[in-house]
Amino acid sequence: MAAPLIGYLDRFSARPGESLEVKVSSAMAGAYTADIVEVIHGDANPAGPGMKISPVPGFSGTFPSRVQKMKLGSCAVIPAKALDLSAGFALRVRVQPMLLTEAGRVIATRRSGAMGWTLSLDSKGVRFEVADGQQTLVVSTGTPPLPRRWIEIEARFDGALATLRQAPVTPGWGNASETGAAEARAGLRLDTLAAADIIIGAALSEDDAPQSVFEGRIEDPQILPLDGGDPIAWWDFSLGIDTQEVRDRGPFGLHGTLRNMPTRAVRGSRWTGNEHCWRHAPGDYAAIHFHSDDLGDAGWATDFRVPIPAGMRSGAYGVRLRGMDAGGRAHEDIIPFYVLPPRGTATAKVAYLAATFTYQAYANHARGNCDEAYKAKRAAWGAYPHNADEYPEYGASTYNRHPDGGGISLSSRLRPILTMRPGYQTFDEKRGSGLRHYPADTHLIDWLHEKGIAFDVLTDEDLDNEGVDLLRPYNVVLTGSHPEYHTPGTWDAVQAYVNGGGKFCYLGGNGFYWRIARRKDLPHVIEVRRAEGGIRAWAAEPGEYWHQLDGGLGGLWRRNGRPPQVLVGVGFSGQGLFEGSHYRRLPDSHAPEMAWMFDGIEGEIIGDFGLSGGGAAGFELDRADPILGTPPGTRIVARSEGHQSHFVTVPEELLSHVATVTGERPADLIRAEIVYFETPQGGAVFATGSITFCGSLSHNGYANPVSRLLENVVRRFAG
Repeated sequence: MAAPLIGYLDRFSARPGESLEVKVSSAMAGAYTADIVEVIHGDANPAGPGMKISPVPGFSGTFPSRVQKMKLGSCAVIPAKALDLSAGFALRVRVQPMLLTEAGRVIATRRSGAMGWTLSLDSKGVRFEVADGQQTLVVSTGTPPLPRRWIEIEARFDGALATLRQAPVTPGWGNASETGAAEARAGLRLDTLAAADIIIGAALSEDDAPQSVFEGRIEDPQILPLDGGDPIAWWDFSLGIDTQEVRDRGPFGLHGTLRNMPTRAVRGSRWTGNEHCWRHAPGDYAAIHFHSDDLGDAGWATDFRVPIPAGMRSGAYGVRLRGMDAGGRAHEDIIPFYVLPPRGTATAKVAYLAATFTYQAYANHARGNCDEAYKAKRAAWGAYPHNADEYPEYGASTYNRHPDGGGISLSSRLRPILTMRPGYQTFDEKRGSGLRHYPADTHLIDWLHEKGIAFDVLTDEDLDNEGVDLLRPYNVVLTGSHPEYHTPGTWDAVQAYVNGGGKFCYLGGNGFYWRIARRKDLPHVIEVRRAEGGIRAWAAEPGEYWHQLDGGLGGLWRRNGRPPQVLVGVGFSGQGLFEGSHYRRLPDSHAPEMAWMFDGIEGEIIGDFGLSGGGAAGFELDRADPILGTPPGTRIVARSEGHQSHFVTVPEELLSHVATVTGERPADLIRAEIVYFETPQGGAVFATGSITFCGSLSHNGYANPVSRLLENVVRRFAG
C-alpha cells in the first residue's frame, strides 16, 4: 500500500537563489496543487499551542498526478555485452544465506526474455536453471544449506549437460547435510545471450525493479572456462569496499555498479578474527550483504522545482501538496525543508542547528505501535495521518532490522520520510504529545518566534559540508531536542566554534552519541555501525565495527575518545519510557555570578510540566562527569529527580549489575543535569541534559521557569 499523496525533495535545505527538486507520487483523481508554507509549530496536541502552519506568498502551482513506485532491494549490475558464453561456462561463487525461504533467492542471473540462466537458492537447496526459449533445463541439489553457514557453489553448462555442486567452505559441525551435487542433460543453445547484463544478488523485473533478492552474503563470483583455465570474469568484492562499484579482475574488465546500497565491509568466508578493520585485510571482507529492503535512492522523477527567492527569510518551511482522491477525500502532505541565510552571511545573531542526520537515522522508524488507540488519537487531533508501520515500502530506519534479522546500517534521505513531517506522532503518549525529532524540535522554533528572537537555521548536513565557517558568524548556536548522530566533520566544527569563543546551547539529551559516516559522492546517505556499547536497537557483528563509507571506527563517540562531556559538559547516563520529571535547583544556581541565569525564576522546581512526557527532564538523560571530560569550573545549576521506576542506567556506565565506572550506585546515575561553563577564549556552553526540555517551553503561554531560564541564557549569549 502506498500513501495516496506523498513526496520528497532532493535536499533538506537550500539558500536564496537556489531551488529544490520536488518528487511526487500522486494517486489523486485529478491534478494536485502545491504551495510553500512556513512550519512554526508542528505539534497537533490541543493542550498546547496547536499546529502553526503559515502559507508563504510566491510559489504555487497545479501539477498532473502520476504514481511513482518504490523499488527496494539491492543487487550488482554487470554490463556484459562483451561476454560470449555460448561454448559453455562454469560459475563458481561462495554464499552465506541468512534467510532461507520457499521462494528462490537469486545468486546470479543472465537473461534476455525467455533465454538465459539463473543460479538461485531456496529452502530445498541450490538450483541452476538454463533456458533457450524452447527448452528449460533445471538441476537442483535438493540439499538445503544451514543459515549463516558459508558454502561454495559451482554450476557448469556445456550446451548439453548441466551440473551443480555445493559444499561447505569450512569443515565442521553440520557439513554432511550441506554437501550436494546433481546433473541434468538437454541440448540448449545460448548463442544470442551476449547482449544481456549479469545481475548478482537479484533478478530485475520488466520495470527494472530488483526481485527475488538474495538475503545474505555473496563472495567471489567467478565465470570460468570449462577447461579449468584462468577466470573469464572474477568480481572481487574486496576491491572498492568504500564505493558502489564492483570490479572485475578478468581479462574483459566487466566492472559493474551496485544498486540500492547493499552492505559492504562485512566478514567474508576467509575472516579469521585476526583482523577487525577491513582496511587492514580487505581479503577478509570480500563479501557483499544483499537485502530485499535495501534502498539507496527511490529514483523518482522530478515533478517541479521550487525556487528560493532572494529575500526569503531563513527558517523552517515545507512544500505543501493537496489533492482529492476518486472517493472525494482530501489529502495533504507537507515535505519539510530549511532555508539558510545567503552563503557567507548571517541575518541574525542566533542560529538553530537542525539535527538532520538524526532525523535521517530515525527516518521511517517502524516501532510496531500503530494500534487502534494511536490511530484514534491521531484522527481526533488532526495529526499527520500516516505512520511508518503502515508503509514499509518507503524503507525503514537504522533502528529497524532487515528481513534476515540483521540491523539496518545505511539510511538515505532520497525517499519519502514519514517521520519527518509536521504533526507526526511517535507515541500514543498519555502525558503529552508523543513527538520526537523533527516535529518535537518545532517546540523550540515556535518559542523563538513567540519570544521575538531572530534566528537563522542551519543543518547538520550543511555543517558537515562547510565546517566551522558556517557557525562563526553567530553569537550563539542552539541545538534541538536530540542531536544524537554526528560525523567527524560536524563534531570538529562544533568543537572549533566553542573553542574559538562561540556560545553554544545544547537543549537536548543523548546528544553527540553515535559516530556516523558519509561520502562526498553519496551525500544523501549516512551510515551507523552500532559497535559494542551503548543503548542499541541492534548490535554490529564482531569484526564489522568499521564503516564502509569512510573506513572509520563506528559506535559511540565516547569509544572513539570523544565523550559528549568534552564538548557540552554532559553525556548520556539514563533512559526510561517517554515520561518526564522535573529539575531541582542546586546551590550553584544561587551563586551571585549566576543570578543573571535565574532572574525572574522563583522556587526550586523547574519544569514539572510539558508537552513532551509531562516534564522537562525525561526520557533520555545526560549528566556531568569530570572523568569523561566535563571542564573544570563547570557549574551544575540543577539536577533532575523523581524519575519513574522504568528508568535504567545506560550500558556504557555499567561494569556489572551493581558496579559502575564511576563507583556510584547505578540508580544514582539516572539523572539529568543543567550545566554552564565558560571557555578561555570567551565562549560558553549551556546544556540541559534532557530530550524533553523543549517540550516545556510553551507551558502557561510561554511564561514559566523553563522558558524564562532559556530566554535569560539566549539573550545574554546573543549579546
